[in-house]
This record gives sequence, structure tokens and C-alpha cells, in this order.
Amino acid sequence: MRKIIAQLFISVDGVVQAPHEWHFPYFNDQMGAAVDAALGGADTLILGRKTYDSFAGAWPEREAAGGEDAPFAKALGDARKIVVSHQQLEFTWRNSEQHKGDLIEAVTALKNEPGDSPIGISGSVSVVRQLLAAGLLDELNLLVHPIAVRKGMRLFDEGETSVPLELLSSEAFETGVLNLFYGPAESAGEATYDDAKAQLSRPEQ
Repeated sequence: MRKIIAQLFISVDGVVQAPHEWHFPYFNDQMGAAVDAALGGADTLILGRKTYDSFAGAWPEREAAGGEDAPFAKALGDARKIVVSHQQLEFTWRNSEQHKGDLIEAVTALKNEPGDSPIGISGSVSVVRQLLAAGLLDELNLLVHPIAVRKGMRLFDEGETSVPLELLSSEAFETGVLNLFYGPAESAGEATYDDAKAQLSRPEQ
């Protein structure tokens, strides 16, 4: 079964909206390598319309310009890009197609396709939320920026169901950005203050 990895730029107060307004002061070689590791090796990308529009408005020109980021731009262009939108879309960027039908069924089918290459998601918060809720997201890569944006959409909205996660790996960049990988986890269950105290007082084995 193929792995799905979602990568998001996120502020320390949980904002994921409009990262172009606060992200770039923290971009360095470490972050470039992290983005390339998560997305550059993916042969399929699932993108929301806004994220797709942002990508399609920049990466084809960067590929054509032949600069230092042209190889990454080419990898994005060569990847199959599935765009999730209720609006009818027209595409000029190669290998782009619009998702139609039930998202969960479509992504489940993608995961079951043969191949070892991961399926990547960049931004696309509504897609990430749906796949997390459905248990289809294998890794959630959060690049946590040391800034409180204080306005805009957060990754997790209000809801009745919690989303337990397991920290898979962590790395601190020179800029103060934290590169965190989470995977799905079982619920931690319920506990009280007394339960916590009992854990603290338990003798080491």
C-alpha cells in the first residue's frame, strides 16, 4: 500500500493560511531539503484548488527559467497532479487532472495502486482534514515557524472528535523552524490528575 505524506507550513499558533505572507524569512537550505524530501520524490500529488493555483502560477515558469530550483520544478511538473475542487477547472500545467466523485474512495484506490513512490500533499488544508479523519494519512509533516500569525485559518478546526498523533521524528533548523513528522496513533484514553501523579511517583524499573 502506498504512503500518503502531507506537508504544511504552520505558525506556532497553528495558522496555515497564506504562508507566503510569513514563511519566506525562515526559508533556508535545510527547509529546501525538507520540502524536496517530502514532495520531490512523490510521483502523485493531491492538491486543493488554491494550492494548485499557487503552484501552477509559479513552478512552470521556474522550470522554464532553468535556475537552481528548476530540477524540483520539473519533478512537480512530471508528477501526476490531482486537484480537488467543486468548480470546473481548466489546466495548462502538464499532468494535471480534476478529482471527481468521492474523495475518500478515490484516495483509498490511489493508496492501493502498485508502486513504492509516496503520494504527496502540500498545503490543501481541507483535503488534509478529510484524510486525517478517514485514517488515510500516513505522515503529517509540520514545518512549525517561530511566529504567532494571530489571524487566519488554523490546521485543526473546532470539532467533537480529537485526532491523536504519534511523533515520528523531529529536527530543529537554524532558523528556529521545527521539522516535525507525525503519524496516526491510538487514543491515549482518559486520565485524571491523580493518574498523572501516580505515574510520577512510580519507581523506576
